[in-house]
Amino acid sequence: MLTPQEADEILGLLKGMTARREISVLMITHKFREVTAFADAVTVLRRGKHVGGGRVANMTTDDMARMMIGDTQVRERALRADHPAGDTVLELAGLMADDDDGLPLLDALNLKVHAGEIVGIAGVSGNGQSQLVEVLSGQRLLRDGRIFVRGQPFEPTRDAFFRMKVFGLPEEPLKNAAVPRMSVAENMAFRSFDKPPNAKLGWWLSPGPMRAKARELIARYRVKTQSTETAIGDLSGGNVQRAILARELSGEVDVLIVANPCFGLDFASVMEIRSQIMEQRNKGAAVLLISEDLDEILDLSDRVAVMSEGTINYIAPIGETDRSTIGKHMAGHE
Repeated sequence: MLTPQEADEILGLLKGMTARREISVLMITHKFREVTAFADAVTVLRRGKHVGGGRVANMTTDDMARMMIGDTQVRERALRADHPAGDTVLELAGLMADDDDGLPLLDALNLKVHAGEIVGIAGVSGNGQSQLVEVLSGQRLLRDGRIFVRGQPFEPTRDAFFRMKVFGLPEEPLKNAAVPRMSVAENMAFRSFDKPPNAKLGWWLSPGPMRAKARELIARYRVKTQSTETAIGDLSGGNVQRAILARELSGEVDVLIVANPCFGLDFASVMEIRSQIMEQRNKGAAVLLISEDLDEILDLSDRVAVMSEGTINYIAPIGETDRSTIGKHMAGHE
């Protein structure tokens, strides 16, 4: 709930108090920047066990990362392809929506995302980001405004998502993008269960092709599951994310909308998912990344847009802005 400046101010105050020996602080964080900037010593936990640590001054972030992942295989990071952004693919034009009590929530929000770029939306939690995702996924009605994909009006229906090649990973995918009691194979088939070879005549389902496709996606996206028939709700958070991304990225993607894709995940899953997002950008997809993790936005985005009080109040290329400027706009200061 804090801007970067506010978070740094609080942590700086605590560090000053420890330097004066007024208090001792135990800080639990997943951000390397906070450890290197404010901690004196670090302890690394993996699967509930102490696996290493030491004085922060004597360690690098690579040292800490190796302790965090142990012998887990981590894919090589996908590099950003150096290419100019293409034509506008996703356009949000004057979006207006209300909250559950009928009060204004999104206020004339405008944004364009081009082919082959990632636009990251930053903002303090509670400024309409979650509701924007709900609007784009069809979970919340628009009061006014339009959504366009390649210049054509887009209504968030299942047919339009498939036809216009719009895919996404919403917040809490186990809640918003999966049925926990259904199998991994069934969840992976949500986009295609009524199309050949999964179905005949549009309604006669064929489990065999579904399971075969699921096995292919499980291998390609390294989803850890006992079988295709395991309930997706029994998987770890990172593997649920991978399974949903596998489903969403298994075809041609024009628009990818992801919201807090790595929240609470282990280091290996974070690397995997961020690489998948970057690969779609490199293939030419227009990627909209909504995240409360500013480090994630700075790491992945080509441009950053700041959302405050339900609208976009600042947008800039990543190379032409900085954490401090973004933080000021997150706090509502021009």
